[in-house]
Amino acid sequence: QVQLVESGGGLVQAGGSLRLSCAASGRTFNSYVMGWFRQAPGKEREFVAAISWSGASTYYADSVKGRITISRDKAKNTAYLQMNSLKPEDTAVYYCAADRPQAGWATQWYEYDYWGQGTQVTVSS
Repeated sequence: QVQLVESGGGLVQAGGSLRLSCAASGRTFNSYVMGWFRQAPGKEREFVAAISWSGASTYYADSVKGRITISRDKAKNTAYLQMNSLKPEDTAVYYCAADRPQAGWATQWYEYDYWGQGTQVTVSS
């Protein structure tokens, strides 16, 4: 069992930066792939980024490549999402999620086993 708690969301102007954190509890955290998703009002939950259990590999949605970086600190049981050059269209509730390792990258929300409660990110123009 893995419990996830996100933090770090807030209001930021376009062009600004935020770093989201996802604190995990549970002994098996370090064996899970970690992912970040986001959901804007009236839209489906969409994949943002994922990182392998080791932290050695990452995968990003095309819409965020070059602006967002996913990382994890296994000693702290925490995953991060560093977001730079934020745009109003990045406004959404951001969720972290944990997935058991599988072949290929999981980019669909239903592939993930555990979820946090979400943190709101609002980017003003």
